[in-house]
Amino acid sequence: MNVLALSPLDLAIAASLVLALAGLSLRLQLGVERQLLFSAARSTLQLLLIGVVLKVLFENAQLPWVALMAGVMVTLAGREVMVRQKRRLVGGWGFGVGALSIFVSSFAVTVLALLVVIGSTPWYAPQYAIPLLGMILGNTMNGIALGLDRLTQDAAQKRQIIETRLALGQTWKHAISDCRREAIRVGMIPIINAMSAAGVISLPGMMTGQILAGTPPVEAVKYQILVMFLIAGGTGFGTVVAVSLAARRLFDERQRLRLDRLALPKN
Repeated sequence: MNVLALSPLDLAIAASLVLALAGLSLRLQLGVERQLLFSAARSTLQLLLIGVVLKVLFENAQLPWVALMAGVMVTLAGREVMVRQKRRLVGGWGFGVGALSIFVSSFAVTVLALLVVIGSTPWYAPQYAIPLLGMILGNTMNGIALGLDRLTQDAAQKRQIIETRLALGQTWKHAISDCRREAIRVGMIPIINAMSAAGVISLPGMMTGQILAGTPPVEAVKYQILVMFLIAGGTGFGTVVAVSLAARRLFDERQRLRLDRLALPKN
């Protein structure tokens, strides 16, 4: 079965839905029409650009180029984690905690899948490595951002409770343990919900794309299960690492709570 090619007219028809939605927002005075149109234009440009980059990368499947592409993706994901927090760690920690956690979890899970499960030749074949890393990165980024945002806000809101526990002789780990557990739980909620709804309420994007491309449904399901489990592992481990590093950063060597290491809340 051949993949059905989409013409510019087909894309224009789909884009008309976004334009109609923007018009509705303007009519109802929702105030989101500009953001909606900007996001649609941005996503279109980004996807067209990545399509050209991947075409070149697929034609030059060399490890240094694949590693460079992966490094750029991780860097941008780390930045997204930082800007999505209302109260992030100041200085390089704001970017470093998210980027390091994403790198450790996503790279480890992706390399494991490429070497042990998929077994492509070469193992870093960009046709497999980049899409797989992209799916894991996107979900891991969301989980880490949610977890860090919840941790920093809870630490600020529960300052008196944490400092009281410290005054009673508890270590910093025990003093912030409730906030840390809740932050990790919040970070894992999206992937848990996605796995619970997959196949019953929604058909995941990768599975849908493979079916549209002519892959037998059962084989598409196998790949989707694989990807869901990899995403769950990357998100879970990444959130645990990020929240643990950030929680430690909130205390100094004398185990004092240091909220001055957090930036002021964004409006």
